Amino acid sequence: MTEGLPDSLIPYDDIVQEALRAVVGRVLGPVAETGQLPGTHHFYITFKTQAPGVDIPQRLVERFPDEMTIVLQNRFWDLTVDENRFSVGLSFNQVPSKLVIPYSAITRFQDPEVQFELGFHVADDPQSDPDPHGSAENDEPVAKPVEDGSNVVAVDFKRKK
Repeated sequence: MTEGLPDSLIPYDDIVQEALRAVVGRVLGPVAETGQLPGTHHFYITFKTQAPGVDIPQRLVERFPDEMTIVLQNRFWDLTVDENRFSVGLSFNQVPSKLVIPYSAITRFQDPEVQFELGFHVADDPQSDPDPHGSAENDEPVAKPVEDGSNVVAVDFKRKK
């Protein structure tokens, strides 16, 4: 906040981040119901691999000790979505894997088809900035993430320390 203004007693940043993370569940829900992505939509989802509630194979944690990006496009299965998390089957180097990812662990959600992107801060690292990083590592990504910054929504209410 600006110097001279009091800290808010209402956690606006947390409330907005939680509401925006719910968008991810609302987008993934219909995909889980039908088992298909609509049209040519596809999603890049970046998350903290060691955030609370994340359940991924240890070999992936060792390979991506901080953050990784997955692609939901052609080859995924068993997508399930609930109020707090989603799980999905993906293949990494032809090894099938199940991933469980709480929405609270997500740092970035992208749909390159329509140049839509949401950026988040993870609760255990409120100063993290969802900067672009290496490409997704699950098998056969076809499209590349949008990098022009259009339609990007990032919410960051600066807090006094």
